Amino acid sequence: MTVTIYTQSSCSSSRKAIKWLKENEINFTEKRITSQPLTLAEFKNILRMTEDGTDEIIATNSNDFKNLNIDIDQLSIQDLYNLIQQYPRMLRSPILLDEKRIQVGYNEMDIRRFIPRKVRAYELNAMQQIAAQG
Repeated sequence: MTVTIYTQSSCSSSRKAIKWLKENEINFTEKRITSQPLTLAEFKNILRMTEDGTDEIIATNSNDFKNLNIDIDQLSIQDLYNLIQQYPRMLRSPILLDEKRIQVGYNEMDIRRFIPRKVRAYELNAMQQIAAQG
């Protein structure tokens, strides 16, 4: 399993996520959306993986979004994609995904979902044994 992480260069959450992936020896591919724009297929895949659609991935507090003064719910997917091509900082970052999971932003607990199930089960078992001894 390889995780794809979409980052922005000046984003501390992106740096934290990359550091965490390296520390946990999780294979990943980084794509900096400010220098390597998303393809339409990547954008559609990200949208498909979200639970809340654009609400989950658009940084409504970003200067770009505020300056545009638009209602994204009124845009077609193609129009929104075109805007993100022009203003990639409208996307929240990092965005991590694999075949089954997506995470938007960095959260120390939620990112653990990318640890393989076998490893999580082993860690849980080890913690339970320690707790039983104490």
